[in-house]
Amino acid sequence: MLLTGEFWVLLGLIVFIGIVIYMRVPGMLTKSLDERGAGIAKELDEARRLREEAQQVLASYQRKQREAMKEAEDIVAQAKVEAEAMAKETRDNLKAQVERRTQMAEQKIAQAEVQAMNEVRAVAADVAIEAARRLIAEKVDTSRDAEIIEKSIADLTAKLH
Repeated sequence: MLLTGEFWVLLGLIVFIGIVIYMRVPGMLTKSLDERGAGIAKELDEARRLREEAQQVLASYQRKQREAMKEAEDIVAQAKVEAEAMAKETRDNLKAQVERRTQMAEQKIAQAEVQAMNEVRAVAADVAIEAARRLIAEKVDTSRDAEIIEKSIADLTAKLH
C-alpha cells in the first residue's frame, strides 16, 4: 500500500527538488533576478538622470523665453517712446510751418497794404497837382502862369515822393 500513486508523486517531487538544488537553480534564479534588478535600477538611474537633464533644459528654455518676452516688451516700449517723440516732433514742425506761413502771409498783406497806400498817395498827389494847376491857372495871370506851375509841380512832387 505504500507504493500508491501518491507515494510516487511525492518521491518524484523530492527527486525533482533535489535535482534543482543540486544544479544550483535557486542560485541561478537569484543571480538572474539580481542581474535583472541591477538592470532595472540602472535604467531607473538613467531615467532619473534624463529627467533631471530635461528639467534643466526646460528651465533654461523657460528662462530664455522670459528674457525674450522682456526684450520684446522693452522693444515695444522703446517703439512707443520713439513713436510719441516722432509724433511730437511732427506736431512741432507742423506748428512751426503754419506759423512761418502765417508770418509770410501777414508780411505779404503788409507789403500789399504799403504798396496800396503808396499808389493811393501817388494818385492823390497827381490829383492834387492837377487841382493846384487848375486853381493856379484860374487865379494867376497868364504871363507868370507857366513859371509858377512848373515850380509848384516840382515842389509838390518832391514833397510827396
